[in-house]
Amino acid sequence: MTHFAAFLRGVNVGGVNLKMAEVAAALTDTGFTHVRTILASGNVLLESSWGVGAVREKAQAALRERFGYDAWVLAYDIDTVRAIVAAYPFEREVDGYQSYVTFVADEEVLGELAALTHRSDEKIRRGEGVIYWQVPKGSTLDSTIGQTMGRKRYKSSTTTRNLRTLDKVLR
Repeated sequence: MTHFAAFLRGVNVGGVNLKMAEVAAALTDTGFTHVRTILASGNVLLESSWGVGAVREKAQAALRERFGYDAWVLAYDIDTVRAIVAAYPFEREVDGYQSYVTFVADEEVLGELAALTHRSDEKIRRGEGVIYWQVPKGSTLDSTIGQTMGRKRYKSSTTTRNLRTLDKVLR
């Protein structure tokens, strides 16, 4: 069995309100084991013998069927998440700033996001399957990445987490 982190896009932040206990039940009913949610923002730890692609597909299908919304899930084995967090290229804790990782499942989208021209008070850097970024607190939604991520094109293949959330996922 492989340990995975599954990140649900847009849960409990943009009109899709789900109880994490119900999410865990839906995923358990699908065949995942040791399902545990972290915070209420769509972070799930689980185990499966399926590969990462099947984990993503089965989790999306289960959530769509159970809750009737257009569910998007990005899944990674836990060692990959650990490596992504360890590779964060900027100072992690900067007074007045938020530190984020945007997970990207589509290589073309990753290239588009990495090529964005950003404001002088933002930092954006491409990583392995992710975009690392840092932005002043209070301006996340107004930032280059924040404004871009709201577009329909990016919903199926991206989701963002701050480093503090990822640290909790990895505990």
